[in-house]
Amino acid sequence: MIRLENLTKHYGSFVAVDDISLEVPRGVLYGFLGPNGAGKTTTLRMIAGILRPTDGRVLLGGDNVHDNPMPAKMRLGFIPDRPFVYDKLTGAEFLRFVAGLYGQEGDTVERRIAELLEVFELASWKDELIEAYSHGMRQKLIISSALIHRPECIVVDEPMVGLDPKAARLLKDIFRQFVSRGGTVLMSTHTLEVAEAMCDRVAILQHGKIVADGTVDDLRRQHRAGDATLEELFLKLTGGARVRELVEVLGDAGGSA
Repeated sequence: MIRLENLTKHYGSFVAVDDISLEVPRGVLYGFLGPNGAGKTTTLRMIAGILRPTDGRVLLGGDNVHDNPMPAKMRLGFIPDRPFVYDKLTGAEFLRFVAGLYGQEGDTVERRIAELLEVFELASWKDELIEAYSHGMRQKLIISSALIHRPECIVVDEPMVGLDPKAARLLKDIFRQFVSRGGTVLMSTHTLEVAEAMCDRVAILQHGKIVADGTVDDLRRQHRAGDATLEELFLKLTGGARVRELVEVLGDAGGSA
């Protein structure tokens, strides 16, 4: 459903994303992991059509996002890492506006809006201006807007930021149900415990390149890591293990003072 072919993004002489190829099939929740600056958000923004690649292409259900954007984007729900919304609209108006961007309106959309606001416990706020919403409420509204047109695939950047534990659990359940029905989710997160618990497969980025790709068991076998956790594998592959050693040395120094 989501296919990246030799995807590359340059900013001048800086290579943010370096020749990435990846396929995320239907019915799979795929974790997209990496340290800060690895190229995750840039990649997701190219998938969503917000950024144009320097080279390579993004296919959503066979449609090229940049050569044939309308049918490609109709398949996609994009949840960014920060909830950008229109403060002077109400929650219901914002969802109605987003649905209209996909050519959807009428009673079906109104029922869908009511369902999503109820699921995310925003129904009592539907006629309030978004400027009165908390950060977590805005995040739930953005998630609702990504689902309003019933997409075939979801691309999400740090989905749990700003959500309380109940809303985070709800979102996990929604994603699992979505893929069980044949949908596709590509999820970037720094919360490795969430990725290990939720994701069917993961890709780990470092310096704009994919350095590992597969199930957690695949990664353990490939790197002879025994029963290592995803966090331990991540640190090994991205150089974080050295950082942890330095932290331990500093801890020892503090204890001996």
